[in-house]
Parts: sequence; C-alpha cells; structure tokens
Amino acid sequence: MQEQIILRNKIAKGDFSRGGETSSNLKEILRKLGIKSDINRRVTIVTYEMEMNIIIHSLGGEITVYISSEQIRVVAEDLGPGIDDLERAFQPGYSTAADYVRDMGFGAGMGLNNIRHYSDQLEVETGKGQKTKFTAVIYL
Repeated sequence: MQEQIILRNKIAKGDFSRGGETSSNLKEILRKLGIKSDINRRVTIVTYEMEMNIIIHSLGGEITVYISSEQIRVVAEDLGPGIDDLERAFQPGYSTAADYVRDMGFGAGMGLNNIRHYSDQLEVETGKGQKTKFTAVIYL
C-alpha cells in the first residue's frame, strides 16, 4: 500500500479542553484498520505527547498521520518558538512548562522521552525562535 494520510488535525495553543482528542480519534481509526493493539498503543502515546507539546509549548500547530503497509508516520509541526536545548529537553523530568500547566497535571518533563521511547525512528527539526517538526515512525 502506498503511504496515505489517515488523520490531519490542527492543534491550538493552550486548548487543554481538546487535549487528547487527536490521539483518541487516531486510536479509533487504527482499530478500524485492524492495526495490532500494541502498535496502536505506541502510535497513540506518541501522538498524544506531540499533541500536548503543541498545546503547552507552542503557538499552535498541526499533526498529520500517514500509513503504509510497512509503517505509521506521525508528523507534528508547530508555529514556534522552537526548542532552545534539544538534548536537555529529552532529559527525563526537564520541563519548561509554566506553573499553571503543572498545576493542571501536565508538563512533568516526560513527553519527549515517551515520544523517543515508543518510536522506532524519530527526527526533530528545531532551533531557538524557530518552529519545531517531529517525525516519528512506528513499524508495522
């Protein structure tokens, strides 16, 4: 099967009321496509963490999910402001989330670790003052 888009959602900055909606919708799509539950779980976790990072840290963005016979590719692109120190951002527990975000139970500093852990491949394009693009691949 050639790669095709199975989901594309815009994510608004600070829209906690819709946080998790994209990953929840994706979970149902993958279930209907007959994707194994362990792969569905991994893809859903990666997508959720990307979704919450856009909500918490960016100026808004979009998540697009592609599927082929070999893999699922999740691409999250935001509108900025970029990640200053990518290496540090991947350290467990490191977070730049505001106190009000932590008070809601988010921003514990595990999102990027979860994305890396549950992806078979991960590419990140970012820089201070730039937009950020995450591309995660999970093999079928």
